[in-house]
Amino acid sequence: MIDAAWLAERIGDRTARGIAASMTTLIRSGELPAGTRLPTVRGLAAELGVSPGTVADAWSTLRRHRVVSAQRRRGTVVIGPPNIPHPARYERIGEFGNRLAVDLAIAAPDPALLPPLDAALAAGARTARLNDYTRETITPALRAAVEPGWPFPPAGMLAVGGGYEGVQLVCQTVAVPGDRVAVEDPTGARLLDILEAQGAEVVPVACDDEGPEPDALAEALATGPAAFVYQPRAHTPRGHALTPARAAALAELLAPTNTLAVEDDGTGEVSSSPAVSVGAHLPERTVLVRSYSKSHGPDLRLAVIGGAAEPVERVRVLRSFGTGWTSRILQDALAHLLTDPAAVAAVDRARAAYAERREGLASALAERGVRTGNRDGLMLWVPVADESAALVTLAAHGVAAVPGSRYQIVPAGAHVRIATGRLPDAPLSVAELADLVALAARPH
Repeated sequence: MIDAAWLAERIGDRTARGIAASMTTLIRSGELPAGTRLPTVRGLAAELGVSPGTVADAWSTLRRHRVVSAQRRRGTVVIGPPNIPHPARYERIGEFGNRLAVDLAIAAPDPALLPPLDAALAAGARTARLNDYTRETITPALRAAVEPGWPFPPAGMLAVGGGYEGVQLVCQTVAVPGDRVAVEDPTGARLLDILEAQGAEVVPVACDDEGPEPDALAEALATGPAAFVYQPRAHTPRGHALTPARAAALAELLAPTNTLAVEDDGTGEVSSSPAVSVGAHLPERTVLVRSYSKSHGPDLRLAVIGGAAEPVERVRVLRSFGTGWTSRILQDALAHLLTDPAAVAAVDRARAAYAERREGLASALAERGVRTGNRDGLMLWVPVADESAALVTLAAHGVAAVPGSRYQIVPAGAHVRIATGRLPDAPLSVAELADLVALAARPH
């Protein structure tokens, strides 16, 4: 433990902000290396001649920026200089070099199934008020295109740079570090990275084939979460979809609370399931984030946030510190794609193709004794005897997949996630791929 008197001599500004700044300087310089145990709050407060609350506030700031960590037995310990947290679950693990034959790790759309952008971009370039610095949260054309298909009347709407940016912004504005956020378990690995980086405490909510389980949500709501984040359809990684009856049951539980319902519709228009929303029952407490990357093109970088006015407005205010608004060219390009008959037909064909690919591999695996339950989305959640052994077996044959543990808050059986949006015709057929996945799933 570092001596409280020694540390106090090196702190000039004795406000909470000044203490945190001095500590950060000492940690950056190496005078307080990683692993250093800091004095108690009361001990340092006494040396500084300030209240314990002032030091506690400084420690809280340092924890929020992951400079120090509170450890029960050791007290508060230095982690290291301020750093950018990495999305460890989302970042790729493993380097295949030139041995990768089939990449089933990324649940991405098939470029061949996306609608052409030529005419859409030309239409976007004709947008009203082109190159005007007026911050337009959503263009009239895009709002007119998306609002008829919204599952509940949205009081507020704005366009953002993709689905996960939308979810990140909503969570950042509704929850402060230390707040609880209820989340489906399992859920998207990237969502867990986002919440961890924001310093939220994740409260797991078990789910079944109809979505989040009411009993599990009731238990989570008892902890007072600021938000409940879930996927209404094409659930990552299990592929289920919310039913109308389940949506009504969840809304009944949420109604007497202050918890904001945040719906992450990441697969959007190429989902096999209809859009069902808790917002149909609680429009004033629901925000839906719908991505158009998988349906209309990742390079459009577009999602729409729509729902209760206050949380949507908070996102607008937060964005004003940075980009401020999303390109009107891209917004009106998407509006063109959503209303152009040829583009609509292309998305319909893509939806059918993704379902056929997913169901084709699922059927082939079932014939080999490996049953998956995904009814929607661009992936399969494959049960295996041992996660590491399964991934090694696949990698030995040049096939990349994702460990299921990245998606789980509470470990519940070994799985790997197999992306199905771009299943190859060569070098492996679906039958050969099913043989390999079944081999990887077996005990070794």
